[in-house]
Amino acid sequence: MPGPVADALGAELGDVQRSVFVLYALTSLAVLAMYLPLKVAPRPPQAVQGLGESRGIVLRLAALFSIDSFGGGFVVQSLLALWLFQRFDLSVEAAGTVFFVAGLLSAGSQLVSPVLARRIGLVRTMVYTHLPANAALIAAAFMPTAPLAIGFLLVRMALSQMDVPARQSYVMAVVPPEARAAAASVTNVPRSLASAASPLLAGAMLGASTIGWPLIAGGGLKALYDILLLRQFGSVRPSEESAG
Repeated sequence: MPGPVADALGAELGDVQRSVFVLYALTSLAVLAMYLPLKVAPRPPQAVQGLGESRGIVLRLAALFSIDSFGGGFVVQSLLALWLFQRFDLSVEAAGTVFFVAGLLSAGSQLVSPVLARRIGLVRTMVYTHLPANAALIAAAFMPTAPLAIGFLLVRMALSQMDVPARQSYVMAVVPPEARAAAASVTNVPRSLASAASPLLAGAMLGASTIGWPLIAGGGLKALYDILLLRQFGSVRPSEESAG
């Protein structure tokens, strides 16, 4: 929140914003220093394998995750900030406060995810939290005032990231240990590529109209992912869940 910090310190907004970039870089270096001492026990070469018999399930998951990621590219933070400015003339300072609160809600929700997963399972945790989040995202596009739109966006952020720990855990749980590295690569690389394509379309939508078409498109695609995931994998439970 550079604006409020600048006001509190009596400093120039530009100086505070530049300081934020420096702080971000220093934080990244601190994280790197924390990771450097970590060591992983080496595996014998014969233990490192490809997907093997897990190829089918991993490719299906990768396709579904790509739909979700493509939808998420319509509502990256910068595009949401632009839409709030175009639709409601929301200031940079106000948008910064909104996304600060959204980040806190998102971080907190990931702590709740494993608790919920132990009760209802990984796939249900992903779907039952993600669907309401996407409904809130679509609803935000139709709100007539900034407080209502922001309220729905915050509801969305309080729920939308709960699927992340569950998704990663599920991928690792449905493949044998020797295939986990390959499964992580196959499911993550297509997600990154898919998310890179949609912001261009979202920008064109915002340029054509102040109506929240990117929110509608992103929420619709992500809801489609949820429905397909539940239909295809709702009954595919990891051995840990079946034993419980």
